[in-house]
Amino acid sequence: MRLLFLGDMVGKTGRTAVWDRLPGLVSDLKLDFVIVNGENAAGGFGITEDIFLETINAGADVVTTGNHVWDQKEAVVFCERHDQFLRPANYPAGTPGRGSGIYYARNGARVLVANIMGRVFMHPELDDPFKAAEAILDACPLKEQADAIIFDFHAEATSEKQCFGHFVDGRASFVVGTHTHVPTADAQILNGGTAYMSDAGMCGDYDSSLGMEKEEPLNRFISKMPKGRFEAASGPATICGVGVEISDATGLAEKIAPLRLGPRLAETIPDFWR
Repeated sequence: MRLLFLGDMVGKTGRTAVWDRLPGLVSDLKLDFVIVNGENAAGGFGITEDIFLETINAGADVVTTGNHVWDQKEAVVFCERHDQFLRPANYPAGTPGRGSGIYYARNGARVLVANIMGRVFMHPELDDPFKAAEAILDACPLKEQADAIIFDFHAEATSEKQCFGHFVDGRASFVVGTHTHVPTADAQILNGGTAYMSDAGMCGDYDSSLGMEKEEPLNRFISKMPKGRFEAASGPATICGVGVEISDATGLAEKIAPLRLGPRLAETIPDFWR
């Protein structure tokens, strides 16, 4: 199975770049399944229902989120209407929406996607992400109820991300980190066969501070005094993500490599998809 994960869409320039490029990627690369993190898509803070639907229409099979999931208040309502919209699974019991689901890929495979949020340096501090993942894996083991299992681990600390990868190694197909908006160079297959990358990066304007116009973040570092609001940068976007080949026989990863397309970072497409 060919799976593409795209990192956090940031603002109009990021989401538009994904909408423009994703249909061609699905067709040209013969992708079986696509996941996009959309938690920063609405001006950098949260996601609206219209943006969610446009992302699905562009070719995403699932949209994941993170700590900004509720920044747009309508998300509390529309999350109940759409099974393809995920918020972190380790929110307390009774939180609206869902944190995981089983979906069908274009090749017929059953894909379990789970959205988990870390706790180190993160707000709000949610329930134990490791226990949440264990419960998900117990309920739906790889190659029993699911042909592939994907975790979007939305977290700040790379140590927490790496430990989570090792925790589910051999029991999941792919663990990818989101939230820090900077693509990492550690795409690898762990010892048990789980593909891993600490952060997929963002889909947004990299002439920025994590997708935000850089003047106000810079001002706050220097003066410690806010002068205005954070605004999503509006320059040309680079889309960043990671491609994974998953074995139909085992549900574990066979290949992993980053994908970057746009004007700011060095472009790359997984060699095994060229």
